[in-house]
Amino acid sequence: MKHYISALVENKAGVLARISGLFARRGFNIDSLAVGETDDTSVSRVTIVVDGDDYIAEQVTKQLSKLIDVRTVRQLNAEAMVQRDLVLVKVKIDPDRRGEIYDLVKIMNCEIVDISHTTLMIEFDDRTPKVNLLLDLLSKYEILELVRTGTIALQKGEGTVYDEEEF
Repeated sequence: MKHYISALVENKAGVLARISGLFARRGFNIDSLAVGETDDTSVSRVTIVVDGDDYIAEQVTKQLSKLIDVRTVRQLNAEAMVQRDLVLVKVKIDPDRRGEIYDLVKIMNCEIVDISHTTLMIEFDDRTPKVNLLLDLLSKYEILELVRTGTIALQKGEGTVYDEEEF
């Protein structure tokens, strides 16, 4: 089962190394990791996706909360959150199949961000299953390059990661 963990951390050197070191020492695998500044430039939000049972998610949350420079850690409720992934895909195209790819881009609500005589770069952001579907559909073409962000997520409703009570 996928668990989504959101942490607010001090935006300074070494914090991410301590977080990844914690995972390595404990033998936990990170499925996805995304880090970015918040509205307060001294604070970054770390969104971590781990695959495992509730015990693993609880241990990760407890261990993260003990780290210096971690302000707050919360598990997000998967049914009550908005999560997104972003992917850029460069596909080799030949003129005979260009229309097929254009149709796919239109149906999936992707954006073409670069085009040349032989390649097409597609940008897509959505829930992880839809990003996976796009990649599966593009797999019948020649994918030259692919880059994908980690998952980002926010809890729906009024609660925030700053709140003391759990989501």
